[in-house]
Amino acid sequence: MIRLDALRAFVVVAESGTLREAADQLGRTQSAISMTLKQLEAELAGSLFETDRKRDLTDLGHYVREVATDILRDHDRGIDLIKRYAKGKSGRLRLVSVPSVAALVLPDLLRSFMKDLEGAEIDLVDTDSAAVRKAIASGRADLGIASPGASMDGIETEFLFSDRLYLVCRADSPLAIENVPIEWGQMQDFPLIMNETLVQLQSQEFQRQANRSRLSVRNILSLLAMVRAGTGITILPGLATVSLDPELVALPLADPACSRSVCLLWRSGRAPSPIAQAMRLHLRNSLPHLAACYGFVTGPETGNRD
Repeated sequence: MIRLDALRAFVVVAESGTLREAADQLGRTQSAISMTLKQLEAELAGSLFETDRKRDLTDLGHYVREVATDILRDHDRGIDLIKRYAKGKSGRLRLVSVPSVAALVLPDLLRSFMKDLEGAEIDLVDTDSAAVRKAIASGRADLGIASPGASMDGIETEFLFSDRLYLVCRADSPLAIENVPIEWGQMQDFPLIMNETLVQLQSQEFQRQANRSRLSVRNILSLLAMVRAGTGITILPGLATVSLDPELVALPLADPACSRSVCLLWRSGRAPSPIAQAMRLHLRNSLPHLAACYGFVTGPETGNRD
């Protein structure tokens, strides 16, 4: 059987012209390389060199060098691809995230993550927490960034950060004039537009507000358009209020329990791909910098699960 190391030794000798130079390049002794060449010639039943000086190739030698060069190049490239995949440097990552994280946090995070990734493909979908959890549980996504829910069957989570919830209303609303943290009682005369963030807020005062709500909107662009049109007020995480239109304002809530937890989600019982593992590590290492930029809290998990 012709071994790859024998073909490699032959090609290096053929290119360098001497056993000494080939031995230096390959880190082997001249006698070991000489023995390898003899075994290769015995396997081929023909001479590869015209003389023992290894400078001139026979017709067989020229052909073997041409074919072996292609074989070694393809082999080395294949091994490199395997190693890059195993190290998380290539492959396909299906990522699904809540819109506020997708729009603000992920652009810089993915830019730095992909800096070194040749051949990697990343598919990003932004949607609400419930849809993120469904995508992870069904295996349609590799990693998710969302709030955990009441039912997390088949899903593993790692807490990332928490951020405060804010009341969002028109800038000309009477609520905006107060310029103080908003109490639940102050909101009772204003129609509340429900969204996925609010599904699991447990405050009884909030529940009274929610029970009177007649409108629920899941898409954040549509939700903000409703508030802008004066249809009602809503409550959103701090990240979602960073780039509000001038017509809208975000007001702090007086209730200290009004925050959401954001977690990294993946399917349980399934080994993550190397690129998913690399993304988890990159995200974890980037959290302190991200927290400083966006003001969220990366300490112990607290607050609302939505």
